[in-house]
Amino acid sequence: MKKGKLLGVLLCGCLAFGSLTARGAEAEKGPKAALIDLEDGEYAIEVELTGGTGKTTVTSPAGLTVLDGHAYARVEWSSSHYDYMLVGGEKYLPISEEGYSTFEIPITVFNEPMEVIADTTAMSTPHEITYQLTFDLEGVMSRNETPQAAAKKVVYMVLIIVALCVFVSYVNKKRRMS
Repeated sequence: MKKGKLLGVLLCGCLAFGSLTARGAEAEKGPKAALIDLEDGEYAIEVELTGGTGKTTVTSPAGLTVLDGHAYARVEWSSSHYDYMLVGGEKYLPISEEGYSTFEIPITVFNEPMEVIADTTAMSTPHEITYQLTFDLEGVMSRNETPQAAAKKVVYMVLIIVALCVFVSYVNKKRRMS
């Protein structure tokens, strides 16, 4: 009985090890995200798009996620008609079903064009279009430094000023009436 249990444990261990090895090999087959010297977290990075028809753009700065020292970009297209992207032969699907097509992809290289393929459904039949994305390593910023974050701060300041004006006007009106 003890030999049977030992054999079962060994067999399960071998199967588990084989499973882990297969997953590890699977993870290695996709494009390798470039290393970046930043703490793990959320940032923003300037990105430039070239190639294609010239009719579309990507949002810049793009979201940048650093995970275990590797860089991943959140690329948002100016169209909702992209249904997948190919990076290094690996297929990536949109991370959201609403709004513009947005993908989380590995950044494989900084400061030089990185070829990607995006499939658009905006034409009569789907078309894969080749683009180049250039991620500017000098253009990395914290999420609080992005133009979008600055715009939010301006809106909040305007709301505070309007609220103060309304309050002062109310106080002055009360004084005049008494």
